[in-house]
Amino acid sequence: MNNWTQRWDDRYSNEEFAYGEEPNNFFKEQIEKLNAGTILFPAEGEGRNAVYAAKLGWKVAAFDISEEGKNKALKLAATNNVSIDYQVGELKTLNYQAEQFDAIALIYAHFPAEIKSSIHKTLDKYLRQNGIIIFEAFSKKHLEYLAINDKVGGPKDIESLFSIEEIKADFPNYEIIQLEETEIELNEGLFHNGKGSVIRFVGKKK
Repeated sequence: MNNWTQRWDDRYSNEEFAYGEEPNNFFKEQIEKLNAGTILFPAEGEGRNAVYAAKLGWKVAAFDISEEGKNKALKLAATNNVSIDYQVGELKTLNYQAEQFDAIALIYAHFPAEIKSSIHKTLDKYLRQNGIIIFEAFSKKHLEYLAINDKVGGPKDIESLFSIEEIKADFPNYEIIQLEETEIELNEGLFHNGKGSVIRFVGKKK
């Protein structure tokens, strides 16, 4: 097991949910505008967003590198009487199909810096034409917020954080419905608390 996997297994092994049981606010607001279909959640951790989508009638697929995250997610799904298809592994080892999904939700999906763009480009293949990406993650400016309050969470290296330019480069074939860098107040479980700087993106695949 590598250090990256160990880190997330450790974080998700507690009884309490690391980022809470409620869906992310931006995700909730966006998913409620769409008609239910098939959706993929990369780096879904303990399943709060996936379970919420399933409750709205979506057919949900999710993956993460953490077995502990999966255990918590399936427990949360059972508590809410829904089912989700949750796989553990790196994206390249999982057998998703081209144009399988109507939507992909990237909510704080901070992959290691050296692979984050290639993962975005692979995910794009799994989204059908006119499919929607919902994205919220910490921006490069977030380091300033972390310096003031480390309880807000997020990566501490600038390469793992996002910029508007990176999103445009990773998803060039999208109609941009929303793309902004903005300050938000987070109150999500144990590890996302306080003001932070995020990139928010909603895109429709051309």
